[in-house]
Amino acid sequence: MRYLTNIYEEFKTFAVKGNALDLAIGLVLGASFSNIVNSLVNDIIMPPIGLILGRVNFSELYINLSDKDYRSLAFAKEAGAPTINYGLFLNGVLTFLITAFMLFLFVKFVNRLRREGEEAKK
Repeated sequence: MRYLTNIYEEFKTFAVKGNALDLAIGLVLGASFSNIVNSLVNDIIMPPIGLILGRVNFSELYINLSDKDYRSLAFAKEAGAPTINYGLFLNGVLTFLITAFMLFLFVKFVNRLRREGEEAKK
């Protein structure tokens, strides 16, 4: 029983320690930020790019690997046809690049604030 009490106390110390709490908050914010970036890419950025490129819907770009023709990716998926969904992949790559760039800007901003705080202490 004493062993379990020690584990509980150790876990409690870890869980309420600043770093673990910061990590948990970061994960929740990161998941929410991911939804925002996905919407930005899929709903704001890709439609004008598709329009400029001749009314292309990137989420519908795929290579059909079966011998049957399908009207859309949704029909091919519904039929269980093997497809290479390169349009969805392009959306994913763009989403990643935007997310990475935004996180870079955020980290750069936080580092600048830290430097300014350290300089003010001197």
